[in-house]
Amino acid sequence: MTDVVLYSVITLTALGAVLGLGLAIAARKLAVDRDERIGLILEELPGANCGGCGFPGCAGFAAALVEGKAEPADCAPGGAEVAARVAGILGQEVSEKTPMVAFVGCRGGERVAPSVEYRGLRTCTAAALLSENLRVCPYGCIGLGTCVEACPFGALRMVDGYAEVDDAACTGCRACIAVCPKNLIYMVPRPQKVRVACASHGKGKAVKSVCPVGCIACGICAKNCPVECIEIVDNLAVIDHDKCINCGICAAKCPTKSIVDKVTARPRAFIGSECTGCGSCIKVCPVKAIEGEEGLKHEVIAEKCIGCGLCKDACEAGAITIAGALGHLPEE
Repeated sequence: MTDVVLYSVITLTALGAVLGLGLAIAARKLAVDRDERIGLILEELPGANCGGCGFPGCAGFAAALVEGKAEPADCAPGGAEVAARVAGILGQEVSEKTPMVAFVGCRGGERVAPSVEYRGLRTCTAAALLSENLRVCPYGCIGLGTCVEACPFGALRMVDGYAEVDDAACTGCRACIAVCPKNLIYMVPRPQKVRVACASHGKGKAVKSVCPVGCIACGICAKNCPVECIEIVDNLAVIDHDKCINCGICAAKCPTKSIVDKVTARPRAFIGSECTGCGSCIKVCPVKAIEGEEGLKHEVIAEKCIGCGLCKDACEAGAITIAGALGHLPEE
């Protein structure tokens, strides 16, 4: 019996030694085969492990870069500087990409009446499993802040019962999108400041009865857009951001203010002494910000003007100037 036990111990010891040797050889081989550029790239990446690049963390992204399955500019949190350094390691040129930011398509929040008294787990995911929504609008923000907690950069906050993104802090990592059970958060090009803050597909009367800032699909925005970049799709205004010029006319004309204008400062129109009083500017102004009698110099109502520039284009006398950059002040 003792001999059998001793033999078993020796056998197990030998087996362990063989397995250990195999693991050591495999580890050495993997260490040799592992591209040293992966480590160099990891040192440059921000280490957020947000998954916005589409790979499992920064390590997965670094490996994908070396394998040619990703591009340096795919790291949204790193931005242009990190992309340039990573491209240098790989011996590549950086392909420019328009920076994107997250935007929450809802501003209803506490303006919308509650539909249930919820006492469950305080996460949007848990609430969505039990109820279509905690408020009477079935399309709106649940309001428990799961996206706020998920953001690794502190770019979201709760405001009056709905989530709001801070453009300056957002890196476009998409972590918030992944956790929103209502699919309310979408990406927009950072330079595009005019956005639809509603996700309702209900008919106008039904939307108006539950939310004062919901899109009622009236089409006024589409009718007044000078570049025809808005259409009504399934009872909701949709902006083509590739065409949008940030003029802000749609936001100014929207009767429910479901289209928001995030331009920090807009230019204003000024009418000079060359004005002949022809009235062409009055006819084209979408917000009725110009007044004056025919034949006399017209004036701009400063508090109404949104600086869209339509009056300048219509003035044959060249009497109108726009103070400030056309469209909006560019971001740094």
